Amino acid sequence: MLFATLAGAQNVKSYSSKDLMKRASNKDTIYILNFWATWCAPCVKELPVFNELEKRYEHKPVKVILMSFDFKEAFPLTIVQFIKSKGLQPEVVWMNETNADIFIPNIDEGWHGALPATIVIDPVHKFKRLWEGIVTEKPVAAVVDAQLSLKK
Repeated sequence: MLFATLAGAQNVKSYSSKDLMKRASNKDTIYILNFWATWCAPCVKELPVFNELEKRYEHKPVKVILMSFDFKEAFPLTIVQFIKSKGLQPEVVWMNETNADIFIPNIDEGWHGALPATIVIDPVHKFKRLWEGIVTEKPVAAVVDAQLSLKK
């Protein structure tokens, strides 16, 4: 029964910070990375923003990735159930590291480790913009649109 409930749900992969940043170094794409957890109320509140950004950039070289910082016990079942219940469209991956002294410098030295956090990365132009706390679509889209305009 549970398998049938989760059929069609996305497969959540386990990533390290190095895995994520290697992926976000693909020069053909601008990345919107959001760091969140199912137990983080502000994170859950902002998740619809990333569904909107996913729709907005559907046919553009932009990739939205949601990095779950849920506890090991939640991986993958609780996370997959949450994705389905919230109708999340962007790809979700799970952070398999717990040592902030390792993962923070790999992701962004300016990040204090607070959740939620969002980073836009444009590898071609060596651009990175970090927001800590809840974001809305407008400022993220403004940054992404500015970076997309550089690609023309």
